[in-house]
Amino acid sequence: MPHPQSSRRWFLYSAVALVFAGGVWYFGFRAEAPKPSGGGSYFRSSKSNAQPVPVKAEAAQFRDLSVHLRAIGTVVPLNIVTVRSRVEGQLLRVTFSEGQEVTAGQLLAEIDPLPYQLRLTQMEGQLRLSESQLRTVRSDLERFKVLNAQTLISPQQLEAQQALVAEREGALATAQAQVEDARRQLAYTKVEAPIAGRLGLRQVDAGNIVRAGDAGGMVVITQTRPISVMFTIPEMELQKVVEPLRAGEQLVVEAWDRSEGLVLATGSLKTVDNQIDLATGTLRLKAEFANTDEKLFPNQFVNVRLRVRTLKAALVIPSVAVQYGSRGTYVYVVSAENKATVRDIALGPSDGAQQSITKGLQSGDLVVLEGIDRLREGRAVSVVSDDPARAAHSPGAEGAAKGDGAKKKKKKE
Repeated sequence: MPHPQSSRRWFLYSAVALVFAGGVWYFGFRAEAPKPSGGGSYFRSSKSNAQPVPVKAEAAQFRDLSVHLRAIGTVVPLNIVTVRSRVEGQLLRVTFSEGQEVTAGQLLAEIDPLPYQLRLTQMEGQLRLSESQLRTVRSDLERFKVLNAQTLISPQQLEAQQALVAEREGALATAQAQVEDARRQLAYTKVEAPIAGRLGLRQVDAGNIVRAGDAGGMVVITQTRPISVMFTIPEMELQKVVEPLRAGEQLVVEAWDRSEGLVLATGSLKTVDNQIDLATGTLRLKAEFANTDEKLFPNQFVNVRLRVRTLKAALVIPSVAVQYGSRGTYVYVVSAENKATVRDIALGPSDGAQQSITKGLQSGDLVVLEGIDRLREGRAVSVVSDDPARAAHSPGAEGAAKGDGAKKKKKKE
């Protein structure tokens, strides 16, 4: 009787041999099978690799390039004033509308002037009384001088009269000051705009009692023309800004919207702060804008571009053409044979959309902008463009046209 362990071993060896034989038969059959005809996947793949890759390209060219520093800024009014009453009384009328643009000195509201008119009349009466008393004591002083010269009165009497005149002169000065104060209080019953600007929402209505200590005031005036923008730059960029500013150059500042798709306003840099913020390592700057169309609104968020210099006749290409890899920075260039060639380049300053090149390219070199992910060294390309006239004169377009002509001729034959 055979041993059970030997039987299991024999069964395992048989199974392995059977699987091996099946694999040999299967792969041998596949190797001997006929390859697909010209319409098969193999030839389709080879054919697709031979077709030119459509790309968009643009020629490198010399042009002036503006170098900008980018920052995030906040629109800040040059002046904000809360209009408050300077006297106490009933608000008779409000002459402004919410959101209205006003000029300096324009009437905004009027407070009941009657109590202040009465006080002014009272002070003017006191002034006239003081003037009359002063005239009387001055006349007496002249007579005292004559009598003293004739030794009819003592010197002490003359000195007393002189002191009385001085007292009356002081009383007159006090009365005059009280009259001026009463006139000032009366003038304050007409509330005028201290600055030019745009009004906010009204805080008080006619009929209410207003006081000089009211915290909310009547309305807030915000100066919007001109207006300023506050932003910060890193301290490493300090010299790029300070040197031309101290030399008297006017640095142009552009305010862009949140998406950086629209220029809201163009102004100039006015000043820089006198110290660097130690917590952030940044320096605050202020730019001023005319804002005649009022596109800049107080406390609005804007993207700031500060032009620090302009490169004259720099070799420039679109920034999207620049590639980064282990070999460094490079671009794909379309050769005269309509093939993609890798070109190592050295970068200069950039303004974001355009990149200056200091080494590796020449004016007129056609650099690839789109379709880069399908390219490799020596790959055939076909340049396409949104501009038909431009596409017709590009090297890739000429090559594609020749290829299409050859295909049509072959079909006819």
